[in-house]
Amino acid sequence: MAKFEHDNIVPYQESTLNKKEQVAEMFDSIAGKYDFMNRFLSAGIDVKWRKKAIRQLSSLHPQTVLDVATGTADVAILTQKILHPSAVTGIDISEGMLELGRKKVEKLGLQDKIKLFKGDSETINYPDNSFDAITVSFGVRNFENLEKGLSEMRRVLKPGGKVVILEFSKPAVKGFKGLYNLYMNMIAPGIGKVFAKNKDAYQYLNDSVQAFPEREQFISIMQACGYTNTYFKPLTLGICCIYCGSK
Repeated sequence: MAKFEHDNIVPYQESTLNKKEQVAEMFDSIAGKYDFMNRFLSAGIDVKWRKKAIRQLSSLHPQTVLDVATGTADVAILTQKILHPSAVTGIDISEGMLELGRKKVEKLGLQDKIKLFKGDSETINYPDNSFDAITVSFGVRNFENLEKGLSEMRRVLKPGGKVVILEFSKPAVKGFKGLYNLYMNMIAPGIGKVFAKNKDAYQYLNDSVQAFPEREQFISIMQACGYTNTYFKPLTLGICCIYCGSK
């Protein structure tokens, strides 16, 4: 398996834990503020991004969907509301995030349709060919080994199934690029420090976005992992991209 620059970006420079353990610890620490920070930092546009990503699966009419790095279950819940599959399974390495996700699912009365489990994207605890579709929203950047995670997702995807990945990217528009870099490098970590009491988490957000292989490069990695019919769609001047591939 190839290693990529972002695989080595970690939230806590001084920690002796590996990336996976650090990411779990980071999300446990910000879980209570995570949804608020997402809406606040993106001015609410992240919900529209998620909906656009999920709609890439509309023509497939998937009945079983796996949401990897489900966090507080935003995508799992939206998938159920938009696509109405018979079952959505969410996995995440942060128990703190899952706890909040389960409360949201229960509040909406969707506990029969959406099940959330602690699980690792690089060792998915399901047999080959288990799911019609897989979604990942702002999660692949946190994988300790990108190719391993992508390959595992393809393994549990049914033939003819589709993966949809939503991930931050760097805008290509020159004038906007400078503003974006200022926001990500200075403003977001500052806001994270004030509201989430964790500047490291939002500095990590910027560092991991900067190092992440995006657009054509990410599509090439997906193809190397065996995905076909791959494509990507930039959103909001390229702040993030939807990546899709089939099995």
